[in-house]
Amino acid sequence: MTKSNYKVIGVMSGTSLDGVDLIYVDFTYRKNKWYFDILQAETIKYTNQWHDLLGKLVAFSSDELKQIDIAYTQFLSKVIKDFISKYKILHIDAICSHGHTALHQPENGMTYQIGNLNDLSKLTQNIVVCDFRKQDVELGGQGAPLVPIGDVLLFSEYDYCLNLGGFANISTDINGKRIAYDVCPVNIVLNHYMNKIGKEYDDKGNLATTGKINDKLFSELNALSFYNQDSPKSLGLEWVKENMFPRIDAYNLNVKDILRTFVAHIAFQISNEIRDKQDARVLITGGGTYNDFLISEIKKQTKSTLIIPEINLIEFKEALIFGLLGVLKIRNEINCLASVTGANIDHSSGKIYLP
Repeated sequence: MTKSNYKVIGVMSGTSLDGVDLIYVDFTYRKNKWYFDILQAETIKYTNQWHDLLGKLVAFSSDELKQIDIAYTQFLSKVIKDFISKYKILHIDAICSHGHTALHQPENGMTYQIGNLNDLSKLTQNIVVCDFRKQDVELGGQGAPLVPIGDVLLFSEYDYCLNLGGFANISTDINGKRIAYDVCPVNIVLNHYMNKIGKEYDDKGNLATTGKINDKLFSELNALSFYNQDSPKSLGLEWVKENMFPRIDAYNLNVKDILRTFVAHIAFQISNEIRDKQDARVLITGGGTYNDFLISEIKKQTKSTLIIPEINLIEFKEALIFGLLGVLKIRNEINCLASVTGANIDHSSGKIYLP
């Protein structure tokens, strides 16, 4: 008989390289609806060594990535075990892990998330559900975004769910179907240029407020062909390195002007996605939520109501939903929507490993 209650650990590492997000969450299914209770949550920052290595994954050969995968799986297992020990977690139905994206080229039938090896189950001595993207790509999908199934099941009261992480992605219902896609890069670009002046990020967007918009660069970025593509569509680090950084660097701007121009670019692209709906309710999560200047720029360009939730949801929504993806996989229920990724069919994605 299928259970109605699951206590799982959700694990997420995003492209902004903030660290490993871990969440211990209690999911309950009653009266045809899912409910959740976040019991513990923490972000473990990457060491400088791991931060630098993960930022250069696209430069490694296939054989090198396999070795990094082994090392990262061992690293991830220690992070998870330390989390379990710290919070004295006794009951775990499964560890549900996204891993970290090393390569994402769905147009070439390829996606690779490190940290999804069977070893993770053996090292943690727990059931592990992971590697959620690969099957979707094999079924003709983008392998991303995967979070929208959680938006449907946990946050249906909002018109849009917008995540501001390494990339901005958005999900909404159109004609009874959930549609979701990546909108544009966010922290993956902003943090890159802050790193050049020895800072991790632009606190509250304060430095960006002192810069000036370069109109030519602003126009050139908005003219990129990705923005005219229909969904489903997704972005990866490779795309940013090929299409964003060379264009920005060619202008030889100081960092504050780059940040100001790119914040304008982000706000413009996001407002394009939500301005058509009057009085829409938009749930905003992810690290970009703390960029007060970015949020204010988005507000200027839309009549929608931007809703910023409590801190655990801002920081751990993706880890929360990957926990739910794992629960749905265990139940052999759909956790990946064809209307979102472009796959041939809705399906139950991921691998289940036993210790």
